[in-house]
Amino acid sequence: LFDGVYPFYPQQRKAAVFDISTITVIVVFLTLACSFLLIFPGIRGRARLYWTLRVLLSLFVGVVIVVVQFTGDWETGWVQANTSYKSFSRVQVNADIGLHIGLAGVNVTLRGNPVNQINETINYNEHFPWNFGADYDRSYSEGLKKGLPSPILYVAEKFSTQSPCAMHRQYRIASHYASAMLWVAFCTWIICNILFSMPVLIYGGYMLLVTGAFMIFSLLSFSTVRNSPMCLIQIGTRTLHIAYGGSFWLMLTIGLLCFVAGITIVAMHYLNLDLLKAFFDLHEDKAEENQEMPEVFVNPHFVNKGL
Repeated sequence: LFDGVYPFYPQQRKAAVFDISTITVIVVFLTLACSFLLIFPGIRGRARLYWTLRVLLSLFVGVVIVVVQFTGDWETGWVQANTSYKSFSRVQVNADIGLHIGLAGVNVTLRGNPVNQINETINYNEHFPWNFGADYDRSYSEGLKKGLPSPILYVAEKFSTQSPCAMHRQYRIASHYASAMLWVAFCTWIICNILFSMPVLIYGGYMLLVTGAFMIFSLLSFSTVRNSPMCLIQIGTRTLHIAYGGSFWLMLTIGLLCFVAGITIVAMHYLNLDLLKAFFDLHEDKAEENQEMPEVFVNPHFVNKGL
C-alpha cells in the first residue's frame, strides 16, 4: 500500500530465547517445588535440610533437561553493521543482527540503531523451524512473500535446503539426535528418583551417572556441526560469528553435576554407608527397627496363674 510495504505486520513474533512452551515447563516444575514447600515444615531435624537439598536439586535437573528442548540459544551470534534494509533499494540502515540456533529451529533478530530509522520501526524477530512436522523452506518462502527485511532473509537463506552451504542438513540432524538424547536423559532422571524413593541408593547413583552420560551425549551430538566447514555470514562489511550459547553451557554444567553427584553416592555406598543413609533420612529408621525394647510390662494376674 505504501510503495510496496504493508502498513501492518501480521505474523505473531516469537521470542529468541523464551517461548510459551518454556514458560509452561517452568511453571509446572515451580508448582512441584511449591507443593514440596507446603510439607517442608513437617520434616524434623537435620532431615529437613537434606530433603530440601535433594528435592530442589532434582527438580532443577529435571526442569533444565526439558526447558533446553525449547530454548533458542544453543548457539548465538551478534553483529552490528550497515546493511540494506529492503530488496532492490540502496537505502542502508545501521542495525544489530542476531542469530539464535536451538534444537527446534533458528531465530533471526534485526534491531535498528536507533530503532526508528527511515520512518520505520526496525525491530524484528523471526523464527524458522526445522523440527519434526515443520517445513523450513515453507517458512522461508512465507517470509519472502511478506517482504521481510533483507538481512533476515539473507541469514535465513543460509539454513535452507536449497543453500549450497548445506547447513540445514547438518544442524537439523544434529539437533534431532541431541533432542532424542535429552528425552532419554529425562526418562532416566525419572527412574533415578524412583530408585532413590524405594530406596535403592546404589542403583539410584548408577542411574544418575547414566542421566549425566546422556546429557553429555546430547552435547556431543549437537557439537558435530562444528566438524563441517561453515559458510561465512557476511552482513555488509562485517561477519556474523556464532558461538555456543547459554543452553549449551547450562546443559554441560548440569551433566557434570550429575556425574559428580552419582560418583559421590556410589563412593559413599562403599566407603561410608551410614553417612549416605543419614543424608537420605534412612539411618534413624534403621536404628529404630533394630532397637531392642528397653522395658517389658507384664500383667501380674497372668504371672500368678503361671501363664
